[in-house]
Amino acid sequence: MNVTNAIAYIHFSPMLSPFWLWAVIIFGIFCLGISIYAYPRGVIFRSVSVLAFLLVLLNPSLVQEERNYVKDIGVVVVDESLSQSLDGRDERTQKALSYIQSQLSENNMIDYRIVQAPRDGDYAGRTDLFGALDQAMADVPEQRRAGVVFLSDGRIHDVPTNEKTMTSYGPVHLLMTGRKDEKDRRITVTHAPAYGLVSKNAQIKFRVEDTKNISEKNARVTLTLHDGSTQSDYVQIGKEHSFTVPLDHPSQNIFMLEVESVDDELTYANNKTAVIINGVRDRLKVLLVSGIPHAGERTWRDLLTSDPGVDLVHFTILREPDKFDYTPKNEMSLIAFPFRELFEIKLYDFDLIIFDRYRVNSILPKRYFENIARYVREGGAFLEASGPAFASDQSIYDTPLGEILPARPTGTITEKAYTPAISDLGQNHPVTQSIVWENKNNDDSADWGKWLRYINIEPLRGDILMHAMDKQPLLVLDRVGQGRVAQISSDHIWLWSRGYDGGGPHAELLRRIVHWLMKEPELDERAMDVHVNRDQIIVRKRPMANATNETIAMTYPN
Repeated sequence: MNVTNAIAYIHFSPMLSPFWLWAVIIFGIFCLGISIYAYPRGVIFRSVSVLAFLLVLLNPSLVQEERNYVKDIGVVVVDESLSQSLDGRDERTQKALSYIQSQLSENNMIDYRIVQAPRDGDYAGRTDLFGALDQAMADVPEQRRAGVVFLSDGRIHDVPTNEKTMTSYGPVHLLMTGRKDEKDRRITVTHAPAYGLVSKNAQIKFRVEDTKNISEKNARVTLTLHDGSTQSDYVQIGKEHSFTVPLDHPSQNIFMLEVESVDDELTYANNKTAVIINGVRDRLKVLLVSGIPHAGERTWRDLLTSDPGVDLVHFTILREPDKFDYTPKNEMSLIAFPFRELFEIKLYDFDLIIFDRYRVNSILPKRYFENIARYVREGGAFLEASGPAFASDQSIYDTPLGEILPARPTGTITEKAYTPAISDLGQNHPVTQSIVWENKNNDDSADWGKWLRYINIEPLRGDILMHAMDKQPLLVLDRVGQGRVAQISSDHIWLWSRGYDGGGPHAELLRRIVHWLMKEPELDERAMDVHVNRDQIIVRKRPMANATNETIAMTYPN
């Protein structure tokens, strides 16, 4: 209820500026003094006349005001972070809120607002309450701010450090929802790099903190790597320590730190924390082996050399040992190629090996193919682009590489124009999903250009992502041991790069294939996305044609 108060007073609005007003007053007094001295009779009349003139210049007016008092506004901020659900804190919070509301409702001079914070989506290991408070009081002048009451466990991360900002809220009160004898131990990451180089090490710094009623001086901390292996160490409470961790693969490398608990601890949730470090490749080392010189070599070279992060070693067989040449050896400018160094000594230095239209000859002995097959099973990547030799008795399928290839040749070659198409499985696979092509007319709905040759193959395993004519397998991807293999049963992808029949998305397709072979998580068809929002966990997985019903096993924090 507003209180009304009537006030009356006289207000002056001078007709002249203060300088001229004082000048007139002084001149009038001076003239009045002379007149009194010269003509003493009638002094009262003259004095009244001068005062009346001066009063007119002051322009007085009678003002009567009716004032309505406006209520002050108080704010009650309710902490709804996850820690408020521990040990009956939420029940104490509701009881305190009900009591405060009943008391404020009886005060006719104060309005109040209830603010719940943090809001949905703001849970990122922090309790930010002052941000919500600023929004609630943005339209309230400082003169009307009655004060703030926080209902919280006291862990507030955005408390202003500026004293002037704190005083602008009015009196600030905190009602603690916890108990005085609570015990709690937490592990906090003090420093972790956001990025690191793959195959290098990174350092994670952390600190273990105890409440004052815990007498232990040391605690055991365990680091869990992504492969399940662990490292443990005893650390001193309250001091900063560190672990050195390996970055084994690109994108997210996830580690978990866990400290042993104490008896009667308030919660075990903050005894664990996850650390995510994004791995980035320094350089991608690629070995490209071309069986014979052909028009498609330039497509591979342009693609690989256009990326400054790729180190390319290109090996092309220009002349086989059994081919007769009249040129004397002492006049040849070709140098001996380091076969043993590439395929034995430094084979594992390469991230990707590409065989482009390769045919078996006496240049590479059998043991080199065995080395490549073992390299793939142990985590390497291999891409085979088939040429006519793949369907002949010079096929690499008849070498140890045939054990890792997902398809075998049927022995026939089809020389016929066809348009490559994405299979039903490929529509949902990240390598071929949503690939578009803008031709020279900038028509992104245009059909892809045709290829003119297809090496007939019979799929044995893996995922068929693209078809040739009559739904013959054209692109097959497979996982072999810890490594990955891709097989393209044609050597005519270079037609797309030359714009034949409108061209096609050769660069994007090959880029995605290479990144899938490099185990980039964004192209992993088996990857799951887990999103947590308060008490809701959403698990997403890409729908694949050969996927079966799967279940998720969840282990509770306790």
